Amino acid sequence: MAQVIVPELAESISEGTIAQWLKQPGDYVEKGEYLVELETDKVNVELTADYSGVLKDVVKDSGDTVQVGEVIAEIDENGETAAAQVEEVKEEPVKEEQPKASAPKEEKQEKTESKSQRPIASPAARKLAREKGIDLAQVPSGDPLGRLRKHDVEAYSPNAAPAKAAAPQKAPEAKPAKQAADSFDKPVERERMSRRRQTIAKRLVEVQQTAAMLTTFNEVDMTAVMDVRKRRKDKFFEQHEVRLGFMSFFTKAVIAALKKYPLLNAEIQGDELVIKKFYDIGIAVSAPEGLVVPVVRDADRKSFAQIEGAIGELAGKAKNNKLTIGDLSGGTFTITNGGVFGSLMSTPILNGPQVGILGMHKIQLRPVAIDKDTMENRPMMYIALSYDHRIVDGKEAVSFLATVKDLLEDPESLLIEG
Repeated sequence: MAQVIVPELAESISEGTIAQWLKQPGDYVEKGEYLVELETDKVNVELTADYSGVLKDVVKDSGDTVQVGEVIAEIDENGETAAAQVEEVKEEPVKEEQPKASAPKEEKQEKTESKSQRPIASPAARKLAREKGIDLAQVPSGDPLGRLRKHDVEAYSPNAAPAKAAAPQKAPEAKPAKQAADSFDKPVERERMSRRRQTIAKRLVEVQQTAAMLTTFNEVDMTAVMDVRKRRKDKFFEQHEVRLGFMSFFTKAVIAALKKYPLLNAEIQGDELVIKKFYDIGIAVSAPEGLVVPVVRDADRKSFAQIEGAIGELAGKAKNNKLTIGDLSGGTFTITNGGVFGSLMSTPILNGPQVGILGMHKIQLRPVAIDKDTMENRPMMYIALSYDHRIVDGKEAVSFLATVKDLLEDPESLLIEG
């Protein structure tokens, strides 16, 4: 038997949650074939089989937490023999329907009945059955091979009174306390938080508890950027096969401002400041499991087209749940765009251990005073900078945001400053 072991995932990840088994017990798997999907704090990872054979003895079910180095299943490398055994088990009930002719057949039947009294069930199913006092032999299975899972036990309603009577009195005693704490008079739906959502929640709270976070605001007249984009977007697409969006302008403006105010590109480690001389810009992206922040590496060395291409590729991977741990690791500063969802103004939360995050918002026509006598409707965007006041002073933060504003209102300067 070859063991299926949770491999080393990343330096900062020691455990994960079984999202789903891509193969079921009894299935034949080839070496290198995807076997199980593991949900970690950052991404979902599909583990492949290191051996060819039949999957057997799956000890961890969907939703179970597993540690790096833990055995979660076994593979019978004698694939043909194991497959033949599965077929033999399937055929046995048909053979036993024939009239009893001899003692050996009766012994075989007793063995079969003995096996049926010990159904194959996942650890989660056995635990739930024990808690409810349910005999697993009475629970029907929806699995082709007869394996019982947690949802089979949940859906089972025992008809026999003894099953209910056999249930320990602890469970009924525990229910009133739980119901009293979270009872509702109206219908509710409970849904288990995914590991990633739990991690997001934990880290956001940690940042607010450990950083002296403050937010400063400004607004940008987007007229010049929108004019450049309108004039250049078609030719830009023909040349680079990517669309010219706003993110490349903001990324370039942020990099120029970070070079001018380097403490916003730093982090705190113990009693030291680590001021980074590289610019790996995180771009917040909405994904099915929640907000993720993939990183555009060495963004200062990239052209507008390369930045747009990198952002488009990362956004596509996030949408399809294909981001790797490497895509999300590191990052020196983050940009988030709530404007795509209609947000007019917000205070973004730091993406620790970073000390700065820029929030973009909805572009909206507003009357702007051009001079003492002239008013015009201009496409305006509120921008917000949240920063860690422990190392960044208000003057530096306000000046950083003003620099971003000035660069965006004069896009040609990005070619020089950015």
